[in-house]
Amino acid sequence: MSRTFLKMNGLGNDFVVIETATQAFEPTPEEIRAIAKRGDGGVGCDQVIAIDPPKAPGAAAYVRFWNSDGDEIGACGNGTRCVAWLLMQSSGKEAVAFDTSAGRLSGVAAGEKLVTVDMGPPALDWTQIPLSEEMNTERVELQVGPIDAPLVHTPVCVSMGNPHVVFFVDAPVSDEFATGTGSLVEHHPLFPEGVNVGFAHIAARDHIQLKVWERGAGLTSACGTGACAAQVAAVRRGLTDRKARIQFESGSLVIEWRESDGHVIMTGPVSMDFTGKLPVAA
Repeated sequence: MSRTFLKMNGLGNDFVVIETATQAFEPTPEEIRAIAKRGDGGVGCDQVIAIDPPKAPGAAAYVRFWNSDGDEIGACGNGTRCVAWLLMQSSGKEAVAFDTSAGRLSGVAAGEKLVTVDMGPPALDWTQIPLSEEMNTERVELQVGPIDAPLVHTPVCVSMGNPHVVFFVDAPVSDEFATGTGSLVEHHPLFPEGVNVGFAHIAARDHIQLKVWERGAGLTSACGTGACAAQVAAVRRGLTDRKARIQFESGSLVIEWRESDGHVIMTGPVSMDFTGKLPVAA
């Protein structure tokens, strides 16, 4: 039996979304890879998302995320906005909460196909990222390139339900640089679970230009948790104010690391692309 899906995106970061209330979805990594593959019968996406019935009081759903390489992950920022928008559309409400393996997330309508989500507080201890050895996550002892002239060095580490390392760069980096450097760092021994790699250029106290190499997905047009991690990293270093615009080539997100409760608040657009049916084998 084929399964119905929704194709959505947030700033070009695209998703296959499957609602499981009326159709079972317990995919193998191979099935996820087949769905995510672009061309050759796959739908094509950066992540696959399952919206399950809720497991706990106060939640509208339980949500699962997979990267295109088949690995299940704890959080996906742009995907969270898409899920929140869908749940608000189906309920007719202006606010919604749902659970993930990384904890409870919530969203509110912020305009026409514009959603604000509470991504919760960042995890900053080295055991929470996690790192393979004890280290100050505000200034991690890591560099790429020659010892006397590293390409990037001394990043900040943040977990937003998934691990991120953020390098600050003097100018926006090219896709080639992000791919070459990001693919090296993603599987560095310091990160036993792999890591998402961000390259952040501070354009102003309220403006970061960002490119992200995503763990298990590669270079993507936008990364919501990567934007959250970059803003948290910049605030920790004193480089930006608490609220800033995080700019990707495909558009921008507004991220605030709220001082009152330490939560990270993300506002950005969602887009519904099309609906379809997965191949029977998927």
